[in-house]
Amino acid sequence: MNLKPTETAFDAKFFVKNLTTRPGVYCMLDADGEILYIGKAKNLKNRVSTYFNNKTASIKQQTMVAKVAAVEVTVTHTEGEALLLESQLIKRYKPRYNICLRDDKSYPYIYLSSEHAFPQLTFHRGAKKRPGKYFGPYPSVGAVRECLKLLQKIFPVRQCEDSVFQNRARPCLQHQIERCTAPCVGLIDKPGYAQDVEGTILFLEGKGELLIERLIAKMEQAASALEFERAAQYRDQIVKLRAILERNFVHGERGDVDIIACAAKANMACIQVFFIRGGQHLGNKPFFPKMSDEHDPAAILQAFIAQYYLERPPPHELIVSHALEESELIAEVLANQAKHQVAISANVRGERLKWLQMAVENAETSLRNKLADKQGLYARFLSLQDELSLVELPKRLECFDISHHQGEQTVASCVVFDRDGPVKSAYRRFNIEGVTPGDDYAAIHQAVMRRFKRLKQGEHEAPDILFIDGGKGQVREAQKALAELDINSVMIVGVSKGPDRKPGMEKLILADQNQPLAVNPGAGGLLLIQHIRDEAHRFAITGHRQRLGKVKKRSVLESIEGLGPKRRQSLLKQFGGLQGVTQAGVDALSSIDGISRQLAQRIYDSFHQPDDH
Repeated sequence: MNLKPTETAFDAKFFVKNLTTRPGVYCMLDADGEILYIGKAKNLKNRVSTYFNNKTASIKQQTMVAKVAAVEVTVTHTEGEALLLESQLIKRYKPRYNICLRDDKSYPYIYLSSEHAFPQLTFHRGAKKRPGKYFGPYPSVGAVRECLKLLQKIFPVRQCEDSVFQNRARPCLQHQIERCTAPCVGLIDKPGYAQDVEGTILFLEGKGELLIERLIAKMEQAASALEFERAAQYRDQIVKLRAILERNFVHGERGDVDIIACAAKANMACIQVFFIRGGQHLGNKPFFPKMSDEHDPAAILQAFIAQYYLERPPPHELIVSHALEESELIAEVLANQAKHQVAISANVRGERLKWLQMAVENAETSLRNKLADKQGLYARFLSLQDELSLVELPKRLECFDISHHQGEQTVASCVVFDRDGPVKSAYRRFNIEGVTPGDDYAAIHQAVMRRFKRLKQGEHEAPDILFIDGGKGQVREAQKALAELDINSVMIVGVSKGPDRKPGMEKLILADQNQPLAVNPGAGGLLLIQHIRDEAHRFAITGHRQRLGKVKKRSVLESIEGLGPKRRQSLLKQFGGLQGVTQAGVDALSSIDGISRQLAQRIYDSFHQPDDH
């Protein structure tokens, strides 16, 4: 698709006159080639003509049409194909006048492996490439963790990584607290483990009642055989299961359903999605689509559903708070994508109505909170403008911070705020290389240089203010980096720790002033600066810990001369892991086949410094 406007003036009447009547997608562009709006049509000629012949159009539509310098169309075979293409293009280009879903993350699942003799149950996110079963999607990582924790108490299927499982010589802590049956050291046989796996699958598939019936039968069978301890174990599983099912069960639902409610006010909207799988409520999640103007809740829902389920398998039914104008078309397209029937229902009764009302209440509450936050945030931007004596209200802020441990594994963070708050999709981290360990000045220079080189390449927009967590030295290096790139339109502000590093006592260092800027300690602008500085600090520390963790995962054993992979594996197996190796003496280490006393001494010395006692 060509997204460049023509050089000649746009003649709407001539364009519409020659437009096809087939279905397709149209993109409206301004004079700079930016996409203003993307839409789909069953009849392109009829739909596009309404924009230029409608004398009763809204002010928003008139404003948009006045900016149109070109219209590009893509013809499709069917209206359903047009709907899919429209959703794909909106997600890619995020036009100003469209309702755009901001959520682009993949959703977490619970994964049960099938290639192991003793299957692993674990958290999963991303492409489903490994053989096994995937359960979900869940609305959040927390929901997955909570479910895995509950399952450990009922069916203690292993959740450890293969590297840990294959190198155990004795049971781990999870076995001691009765959260695992220790298949790694043979404390449970395959048939017994398979029963726990079967119970896990039934639970995650929502077949709780069938599972309880089977456990009751096993309990009675064990009691008849006078195996009272085993019967008691089944009884405890049944009690725990009933408690969980009563808490999460959705009465009247037996399949997979998403309940979707929308609340809209003051150019903002919240969509609340309740996830029900196998009759169990997995959790709920709010979404705040990007909008340039007020829209009808039904239109917002329709745009959301088309974009949200474009890359996710839809459940068998969607229950919505407002009837959709094109519900039949959307249901047909989703069904073709999912390879199963999809129903969209708006008029529901009984228990379904109660759940829908709950979703509506949650959407309204989340929207009220978001509006309050936005109003407070806007006031802080006004305060920031006043404190820094700016001519215009800033739109975009960036902040850099540096994190390292004694100069090692240095990471720089860059976080971005706009008038709606943190723009997490624009956050970036930089692994700092080639500088003297602990040289924060050089680290800031490198990070700013790398970030703004990408700005010059058009990868992101420029901030109005660049905050640097540091004093005059850090500000000077940031200023040098921008000067080298010939960027002089960005204001640089250093945020220096105040006396005793107390919040509210920060000093603001401006690049062109010798003295720190005097700021009212209680000013909203300073609170905004503290927020973005703390967020940059958090993001930098998280990145540093992740980088440090990757280094630590490379075992100390790998750096010992003469200790190859086979000998390392033998050591870990014999001593039950790295901790056992670190605690072993030279005699114990040299007793392992292939480990000479000289090599054993090197291993021992690598874990014990001369001053250790």
